[in-house]
Amino acid sequence: MNILLFGANGQVGFALREPLAELGRLICATRSGALDDDGPCVSVDLADSRSLANALDASGAKIIVNAAAYTAVDRAEDETDLADRVNHRAVAEMGEWAARNEALVIHYSTDYVFDGNSERPWHENDATAPLGVYGRSKLAGEQALRDSGAQHLILRTAWVYAARGQNFLRTMLRVAAEREELRVVDDQVGAPTSAGWIARTTANVLRRWLAMGVQEREMALGTYHLTASLRCSWFGFADQIMREAHDAGLHEKIPRMIPITSADYPTRATRPAFSVLDNAKLTLVFGQQQQPWQEGLHEVIGELAATRSHGDVS
Repeated sequence: MNILLFGANGQVGFALREPLAELGRLICATRSGALDDDGPCVSVDLADSRSLANALDASGAKIIVNAAAYTAVDRAEDETDLADRVNHRAVAEMGEWAARNEALVIHYSTDYVFDGNSERPWHENDATAPLGVYGRSKLAGEQALRDSGAQHLILRTAWVYAARGQNFLRTMLRVAAEREELRVVDDQVGAPTSAGWIARTTANVLRRWLAMGVQEREMALGTYHLTASLRCSWFGFADQIMREAHDAGLHEKIPRMIPITSADYPTRATRPAFSVLDNAKLTLVFGQQQQPWQEGLHEVIGELAATRSHGDVS
């Protein structure tokens, strides 16, 4: 069984390589056509329809995992067409190809499809109302995949981080080394979710889906929420990052932490104030239990500490 993985150098894509390779013949795809570990890879530019079509045709894939996306939330406000091309139209083309070739598409989406105006965790069937271009492009991609007629699993996640790539955790560790004081937004709430846990859970979901009968598979298709359990603000996450990093020897001292409001830190695109997603459906259908966000953070800080001790700091 051929498995085509888009975005194989990204946070989630990198973490997906090992567990997906256990399930079939893995074909990695990146925009550059290279993997950072020099493994075999094909070049695919999701902004180019022909490039995408050629990769799909050459792959003979029965499973397509799309871990690629345009994720520059603020820049998307000025690059509307590019965000829509990568997050919407490319996903539509994946779905159309998969429908013709009887393939399954696993596609990642985001909490940004919601407006953040809630006091309880968001359910999969709650009304969507994205606040900006990024969220609208991701929502359009979801709907296009549904409309394509392809077998699909849409996995919405949020607040993703890893020991590699560009993310909140790595930004906090960098600025903490440069400053005595950190001011972090305290009125946006979510569940920080590690890319490694997302990857492991995705592989488990796929493994269980493949083991189902035809009718059960059809019933299991659809949209799911896939995030860590419990919740915190960005300030709470940053504070715990500092404590874990100090305990692991990544920083000698913890900077002074100051909570601020979103109004104190204006951004080009508005962020949802409440991004906690309800994962009960994932547990019910696939038996997957959430990882508390603190456990995921401890794992990632441990990974960074181990990397540093071996002198391989990126």
